[in-house]
Amino acid sequence: MRSGFKVLLDLEDDITVVGEATNGAEAVERARAIRPDVVLMDIRMPKVDGIQATSQIAKTSGLQQVRVLILTTYETDAYVFEALQAGASGFLLKDAGPAELLHAVRVVAAGDALLAPRITRRLIAQFTAQRTATQAGENRLAVLTQREREVLALVGQGLSNDEIGAELFLSPATARTHVSHAMGKLGARDRAQLVVIAYQTGLVSP
Repeated sequence: MRSGFKVLLDLEDDITVVGEATNGAEAVERARAIRPDVVLMDIRMPKVDGIQATSQIAKTSGLQQVRVLILTTYETDAYVFEALQAGASGFLLKDAGPAELLHAVRVVAAGDALLAPRITRRLIAQFTAQRTATQAGENRLAVLTQREREVLALVGQGLSNDEIGAELFLSPATARTHVSHAMGKLGARDRAQLVVIAYQTGLVSP
């Protein structure tokens, strides 16, 4: 599968595969050495799994701009939520077609989160249903303005900046600014973690 992905990606003019790894530990080592724009990460790997590897990459100084795209079978990988918490920028189903894979890599490389709203809501709801603590959520969201809370709720529902702008009668640029402010105040690495926070705090209901 890895060889197939490599061939497909290398055929694109704007994408170059700069390294490969056979396990999570090697993936972290290669990421630290090469500093790629995107890491396509499997969850199930020997030695160090994809969640641990993603966490290590996210916590490594100098790798803040490295985006991790998680590969999952969805129905059986119960740890995608934890991967998002660990710093992944999104996830892609292993049976995704070539066009979906190329789109996913480009989206994540551009700094956006790849989170299909329907799948994301179902997935996160499943693993946060028993974890939401309303009071703790309110305390965590206290740093946000009312408008930023509204924007965060819409991010949690999977809306893009354009869609958020239309919903709240804002320009896409203003919506993006509110998203950035919310990320900074909540210590979120990227948009994917904002989605997680929206569910964790109960701002978006499962």
